[in-house]
Amino acid sequence: MNNLALLSPENQFLRERLQPFIEEATARSTRKAYQRDLASFKEFGGTIPATPQMVADWMVFLATRYRVATIQRRLASLSRAHSLFNLPNPISSELVQMTLKGIRRRLGVAQRQAKPLMRDDIVTMLAVMGGSLRDTRDRALLMMGFCGAFRRSELVALNVDDLTFVPEGVLVRIRKSKTDQEGEGRTIGIPRGRNPALCPVQTFALWLEAMGSPSDGPLFRSIRKGSANVCTRLSDRSVSSIIKQRAAAVGMKADDLSGHSLRAGLCSSAAAAGVPNHKIREISGHKSDSMLAKYIRDGNIWRDNAGGLF
Repeated sequence: MNNLALLSPENQFLRERLQPFIEEATARSTRKAYQRDLASFKEFGGTIPATPQMVADWMVFLATRYRVATIQRRLASLSRAHSLFNLPNPISSELVQMTLKGIRRRLGVAQRQAKPLMRDDIVTMLAVMGGSLRDTRDRALLMMGFCGAFRRSELVALNVDDLTFVPEGVLVRIRKSKTDQEGEGRTIGIPRGRNPALCPVQTFALWLEAMGSPSDGPLFRSIRKGSANVCTRLSDRSVSSIIKQRAAAVGMKADDLSGHSLRAGLCSSAAAAGVPNHKIREISGHKSDSMLAKYIRDGNIWRDNAGGLF
């Protein structure tokens, strides 16, 4: 559903000129989420501009099917659609806000969080992997995702020439991320491991060699069954699938894991090992300790535990 379609026909010229700039102001994944949310409202029978009663009825409908977080995100999408054209915003009305408060109390607001893959979990997963092309790729993907605390979108966006091997390890250039949509970019360092069998830098080098040592193109690529074709960039959904498959292979409960499990795992494992928050944020890219705290789930639970007085 295109918000610019709300403009009158006589503004066709303006619509065509505005579209590219408005799209670039928002991440592609966010735009897709907005479109899905607005499509849901339209399917319910909603129109823009919407009335508070229309939105409240939609919320009650959504409450029978979705969690609070999903409902709030859909309201944010609808609110944005109204704000874009200076339309009266029904989301701020007392009726909608009271309805939301009631839904939050009825459903609860606890969000399901992906279980972090801790350092020992990664070691266990790597231990059962063989030397096939797929194993080599997945080993490199798990190590890169964990050691760099990457979001899955950042992980699949990496290109071969984003890696620079140096004596201390490998420098990884992150060209754009969720919190850096303008592409300022940053570089993180992943050091060499003390144990050659678990050295991430050596793992990355082996994957590049297995691909034929390309000088550019996607770093993580799909592999056709029964083929050595590794040309197509891996999708972010594939990252979640690989994590779940590799976890299930060692008896872990895969349903609790997601593409964020590697990122959360590095943050939690580093916190458990006593790494200062500011050093963790240098890798993860979190802007503050409060944001980092959402990812450090169990890493600090036993350190200086107030219940350990005995």
